[in-house]
Amino acid sequence: MPKLLIVSADDFGLSTEVNEAVERAHRQGILQAASLMVSAPSSVDAVRRARELPALRVGLHLVLVNGRPTLSPKEVPRLVDRAGNFSSDLVRAGVNFFFRPGARRDLEAEIRAQFEAFARTGLALDHVNAQNHMHVHPTVLGIVIAVGREYGMRAVRVPREPNDAAFLAPWLALMRRRLQRANVVTNDTVFGIRHSGHMTRERVLDLLDDVPSGLSEMYFHPATGPWEGIDPQIVDYDFAGELRALTSEDVRAKIAASGIRTVAYSDLTGC
Repeated sequence: MPKLLIVSADDFGLSTEVNEAVERAHRQGILQAASLMVSAPSSVDAVRRARELPALRVGLHLVLVNGRPTLSPKEVPRLVDRAGNFSSDLVRAGVNFFFRPGARRDLEAEIRAQFEAFARTGLALDHVNAQNHMHVHPTVLGIVIAVGREYGMRAVRVPREPNDAAFLAPWLALMRRRLQRANVVTNDTVFGIRHSGHMTRERVLDLLDDVPSGLSEMYFHPATGPWEGIDPQIVDYDFAGELRALTSEDVRAKIAASGIRTVAYSDLTGC
């Protein structure tokens, strides 16, 4: 089998600095796709840039933790705190989604609202994934499959990285089976979890040696610099280093020399 690689960026729309980096990495580098946070502070700017970049494939980056809802907090009270924010505790959020019927109803309403917001942009839906990969959660995934089908979802990222911890294998295998039964295209391997925020040129050059046959996705968090109000959890990310990796001629040359063919999900789904 050939080695196919999707090069993508998460958090499109989070800030102007992120959007600038996505545009530069696409125009001057190897970036083919970006995952849009439809209710993030700079989402309108991201959509404007995407419309001016017809070759950039854009997907939906669902935000269900570490952010704010697309719906008003009053419409999803079981998902937010008193300030109207989603939980930043992933385990607590997962337990809430699984055990509370009311939370599941709010969750479906919010996921639907984010798909609807993406549809209103007029952009073609290339793929779907979620902040902190919360779509691995079986309750979230079930809703994503059901709602996504209504909005033309054809591809979803499976966050399976080489040498993953053994306890993750059954969850990821179940996730893949559910997506395949729904006729949703998935990647075989992903790169970017273990080194999230630190996918530098040197690291990417090393990781390219590990790209296997089949479909892989390598995702990044580029930005032209930090921004006001940045989440403390990502303040140490090497945003500029990731942008340099995406625009590096050495990285581009190694991809070509390694026999890797860069693609997007849409190239495989026919969208």
